[in-house]
Amino acid sequence: MFSYLCAYIATRARAMKTDNTILEEAHVGWGEDIFPKLSWWKQHKVSAARVMVVGCGALGNEVAKNLALFGVGHLWLVDFDKVEYSNLTRSVLFTLEDAGEACHKVYAAARALRRLNPNVEVMPLVADIGTEVGLGLIRRMDAVVGCLDNRKARYLLNRLCMRAGVSWVDGGIKGMEGVAKVFIPGKNCYACTMEPGAWKELKRNMSCRELIKQDVEAQRVSTTPVVASVIGAVQAQETMKLLHEEETRHGELTSLCGKMFYYEGQHLTSRLIEHRGWDDDCPVHDKWEPITVHPTLTFRHTLEEALNLLEEYLGERGARIVLRNQSWVDYIEQRSDGRKVQVMLPESKVARFITDVLELEQDEAEGFYQHEFRVIGADFPYGSMTLQQLGVPDMDVLHVRTDNGEHFVELASAQV
Repeated sequence: MFSYLCAYIATRARAMKTDNTILEEAHVGWGEDIFPKLSWWKQHKVSAARVMVVGCGALGNEVAKNLALFGVGHLWLVDFDKVEYSNLTRSVLFTLEDAGEACHKVYAAARALRRLNPNVEVMPLVADIGTEVGLGLIRRMDAVVGCLDNRKARYLLNRLCMRAGVSWVDGGIKGMEGVAKVFIPGKNCYACTMEPGAWKELKRNMSCRELIKQDVEAQRVSTTPVVASVIGAVQAQETMKLLHEEETRHGELTSLCGKMFYYEGQHLTSRLIEHRGWDDDCPVHDKWEPITVHPTLTFRHTLEEALNLLEEYLGERGARIVLRNQSWVDYIEQRSDGRKVQVMLPESKVARFITDVLELEQDEAEGFYQHEFRVIGADFPYGSMTLQQLGVPDMDVLHVRTDNGEHFVELASAQV
């Protein structure tokens, strides 16, 4: 038994040494003998590319996997959910251990991607794209891929990308159906393509967990690994086209921008549908420019410190910050009896405060008025609070009003 164990250890050591050699060789020249055979392929563009994948469910798994296989140099993964056992049926990057430990999806996916292609730098962000990811980070992306499950999240992502001037690829799946679309600033806007009835859905922010619960109760599966693979593959392919902008412009590649790819697996049909919308008066795609970067101001500074630094930096007085994502709430007031409850939170966290702290049902949140601030300046009564506490994320772009005009100032990163 002992000799068998020694032989096994020796064999595994040789195998690990071989695996490490292969891994090192792959790390040095990932895809260099494969992808350049494509006439339009530009290795240096892909290796240096920065792509953000928003949503790490079934679609996000497929997109991130494909981008890693393509050798995209820098991937940011954004999601706030944790892995559940129900995710394993259609999420190639997750394991039983991830579900058992309730690991955050971005961390589980990042680990798998690093094993898949060690040449890719993966940055996981546990965050809500609408309120917790700085515009300064998004505007440094070459492309963004949305793998989201509701209209509100898509609307918020579109607004961020339009303000930053960054193109993004949208995908959606349900049952055996799926769609993929491309939105490029100046050509196509998600908000401009929304039908009147779709705007009502913005008030609903139904999580994937709730969808799965409904489908289980109805004895059906919310989606399949096949439809996720198909749509995720199209999204990754369209991302490659965004990275090869010159080749697309010259006709070597054709972008999906202005059309929608529709796939239906039950009867195996697919088609392209016209899907273009751009209204010059749409407030959603007001590009913020010019943006200047403050050398020292971060979201960890207090409001008082921030206002002083901004006035010194801009050389103007009367600085006020317009909160871009959401208002900030200091208290809520019950409609029935006028009772006030101190909250001191960004608007996006108030509903959870009502359910978790006050232990009320979600629909009871409608029984409160919010006392909120949208513009904060020297008269703001809580000047000792940090920008982070006021709902401003790291590397965000501040919309600053002064006595002389308006400015857009990017925060320095607080990450060491």
